[in-house]
Amino acid sequence: MKNPVGPILRMGDEVELIIAAIEDDIEVIDRGAYVRIQGEDEITVTEQTLRRYLGADYEIRSFGGIMSAFNGLAITSSDAITWQSVARHKAAEKAVTAS
Repeated sequence: MKNPVGPILRMGDEVELIIAAIEDDIEVIDRGAYVRIQGEDEITVTEQTLRRYLGADYEIRSFGGIMSAFNGLAITSSDAITWQSVARHKAAEKAVTAS
């Protein structure tokens, strides 16, 4: 993978469900004490998707409690987290500036 980005999660009861929620276009590396989830250039997880797997009351801010680290830039909003490679982020900024 050229520009891997994504969270590193502490092992726990929710990890398997979180992986299922963001499984498209990711690679999961199980290191025993933690799980590295990575995708190329960009991964987004939304509160809505997490709620489908973890229950209607799950809040995106709870995700931070099991995330011990991450690769790339973390871009957060009230209902989503996106991990983006520096290269993709710079390209997006350049496109906005050129407009």
